[in-house]
Amino acid sequence: QVQLVESGGGSVQPGGSLRLSCVASGTMYMLDTMSWYRQAPGKQRELVAFITSGGSTNYGGSVKGRFTISRDNTKNLVVLQMNSLKLEDTAVYYCYAYFVRGGSYWGQGTQVTVSS
Repeated sequence: QVQLVESGGGSVQPGGSLRLSCVASGTMYMLDTMSWYRQAPGKQRELVAFITSGGSTNYGGSVKGRFTISRDNTKNLVVLQMNSLKLEDTAVYYCYAYFVRGGSYWGQGTQVTVSS
């Protein structure tokens, strides 16, 4: 089994920054892509960013240039640095891990609220 634990959510004013972290534990054999998704009230869950085991990254269009995803494979850690936050970034953010051996897992989510 695999557990994903997110941290770092909170409240911030527009233009501010937050840093989300996700630590994976359990059977890490063949861990591949780690991702961040988010879900705002009344909306579908959407991809924010992902990073492969080799370090390749991709971002959702609305966060490009503002968010940065990184990972430390030695610690099974993925980080999402969020800068220049906007009201529309308010959502629950979820960590997601995909394994080449098969299987994928979600974290419990962490709330990010951007308000003035």
